[in-house]
This record gives sequence, structure tokens and C-alpha cells, in this order.
Amino acid sequence: MLAAPTAPIRRLSMAARHDDRTRVLAQANVSRETAEALDIYVEQLRRWQSVKNLVGPATLTEVWTRHIADALQLLDLAPDASKWLDLGSGAGIPGLILAIAGRDRPGFQVDLIESNARKCAFLTEAARLTKAPARVRNVRIEDAIAEHVGVHAVCARALAPLPQLLEWTEPLLTTGTIALFPKGRDAQAELTNAAQRWRFVYDLVTSRTESDARIVRVTALSRVDS
Repeated sequence: MLAAPTAPIRRLSMAARHDDRTRVLAQANVSRETAEALDIYVEQLRRWQSVKNLVGPATLTEVWTRHIADALQLLDLAPDASKWLDLGSGAGIPGLILAIAGRDRPGFQVDLIESNARKCAFLTEAARLTKAPARVRNVRIEDAIAEHVGVHAVCARALAPLPQLLEWTEPLLTTGTIALFPKGRDAQAELTNAAQRWRFVYDLVTSRTESDARIVRVTALSRVDS
């Protein structure tokens, strides 16, 4: 059987990658030290990608615009949050990137929840090298939620449909936590499905990095039958 053809990978020149970096850092308005830490993260991501397959290969050449900028925009949606929880952290997007960006903020911390031990190894090393205020937890999401009641914000990217995300985070969202869930063009359909089981207060925010992508920002939650 012939394999299906794969989509071509768009390869950017070094100059184009540098321009992406410059633009993203200017928009984020981070310190020189934080910019250097993000550079270290990108270097580690590329180094580990060859053996861990952390992100889609086609996105690696656009890491600044596809991953870093996409993560950093979440900070503006929970500007007062200093205690974060990132579910299914994978390559550290968005959680580890948020931790790096919050290095200069007093008391800022992100807990990274990841069940895959190999990905946890990457997260641990990248957090160490970037001096990010992050704790890596090699546990299942279901086993981590209870001890994180009271966090200011919870996030998850490319992890699960919205109904499942709300199921996992119910103990947090009923106690004042803000949830930020980046979604693609099917965000409205996921909201419709979630409304069959949940009542929730939310904003649907247009992503700065992709015009057809959305961020679901949930601030209150209860079950339909409660």
C-alpha cells in the first residue's frame, strides 16, 4: 500500500526566523534576560525534537509565531494570575513558555502536568536551563486536580475537546479559577456540545496568531442538572 503524501514543510530562512523572533519579543515586551531564556527554550526544543517528537515537524520552523506568541497571549487574558496550572504540558506549550515569561514576576509559578515520562524529562531540563519558575509533575490529570484547587488560572492546548476539559477542571472553576483553552475553527461547535452538560460563563477571544482560532476563557461553571 502506498503511503499518503505528506504536506510540504515550509522552510524559513534564518533571516525570516530572526524577524519572527524580533517581532514576537517586541510585542511581548519582555526583559533581555527573559528573551535569552526563550532562546534557550527554542534551542532545547529543537535539540530534543529529533528524539522525542515534541511538536509537529511542520511547525518547528515557525516556533516563534506558532508556539511562543500563541502561548504568550494568554498572559493578557489573566493578567493578575500568578499561580498557573498547565494540563497535558507536552512540549511546554503554553505552560513552560508562560513560566519563562513570568520569571520576573514575584511569586509567579506554573505547575506542568504531564503523564508521559519522556516529555517530563524534556520539561525538567528546559525549566532548569531557563530558570523558569515551573514544577514538573509526572502524573495523570485526574490525580493532579484536587491538590491545585485555588490556582488562579488553568490552561490546556491541543489536549481534549471542551466538554472533557470542563469535566477535568470543574473543581477549579467552581472555586474562582480562570480557564484558558486555545481552540481552532471548531471552537463554537465545542461550546455547543459542552452546553448540553454545563452552564458556564465564558468569553470567546480571537487568537492573535491565527484569525480563525479562538481562546475559550471560562470564569464560572456548574452542571446543567445541579
